[in-house]
Amino acid sequence: MKSIISLILLTMSLSVNAQKKPKINIIDFSQFSFEEDSTDSVKPVSVVKQDTIIPLDIKANYWDHTVYNPYNDVNVEFPLQLQFKDSTYHSPITKDKVVTSRYGWRRGRAHKGIDIDLVTGDSLYSMFDGIVRMSRYSSGHGKTVVVRHFNGLETVYAHLSEYGVKENDTLTKGQYLGKGGVSGNARGSHLHLVVNYKGVSINPEYLFTFNENNDIRANELWITQKWTQPIYHNSKKESKIKPLLSEEEAIASLIKQKSIYVVQSGDTLSRISKRNNVSIASLCNTNTIKRSSVLKIGQKLVIEK
Repeated sequence: MKSIISLILLTMSLSVNAQKKPKINIIDFSQFSFEEDSTDSVKPVSVVKQDTIIPLDIKANYWDHTVYNPYNDVNVEFPLQLQFKDSTYHSPITKDKVVTSRYGWRRGRAHKGIDIDLVTGDSLYSMFDGIVRMSRYSSGHGKTVVVRHFNGLETVYAHLSEYGVKENDTLTKGQYLGKGGVSGNARGSHLHLVVNYKGVSINPEYLFTFNENNDIRANELWITQKWTQPIYHNSKKESKIKPLLSEEEAIASLIKQKSIYVVQSGDTLSRISKRNNVSIASLCNTNTIKRSSVLKIGQKLVIEK
């Protein structure tokens, strides 16, 4: 009888212990790297997180505070691809953006940015996250702040009246940069905004819309030399914008469209330029003529767009 009771108690004990058996956590050791110590035991050295993105060190190359363009010896190849993680930028000013002079040929010189109207003392803000490469006086531009961004672009804010950041400051999108003004070679208070890639200027209006929406035209844009040469653009009016969204589109656009214009009575280079949406400089360059050249009725000019 005692043996039967003992057997029953043993069975119950085993059942209870089985229910209390702890769960075993299985560790995936593929996430670890290991090294041996002096006692021949193995210990974890570091955890590798597969989703971790190592940030680009944008200060690693050509990080010079003393010059406006540190990329003088760099040859940029086209078409050039630019990528943006956001669909909008932060407006460099808080009021409505009024562009008073565009990227293009102006008074016989290249205007490599756009001018945005403001009142001296208006606050300015960084369009994207980045690091301040330059915050000092620059010939022509006056008090200037240059911010390098993580996609390779640099935005330039010129003619400031007051600095709000120092060189090497890390900025977030929309962070205060300083106050606008008329320093340097400025005709009236305005922000001269330049967008550069490795020292090459890009027409800002090709990349961004300067209205209340603050849109980036696409997350991936391809840049051809047309959008980096002011001679192809008129500073008095917005260029016709058709974003290139792939390398194939960019290459196809390199095939320039040409047409023939026959000079009529009363025509001037200025009138022909406006009528055909092409700059006077481009007309002269394509046809190997000067601005002072006399046009003849019936003369044929090549229009290249």
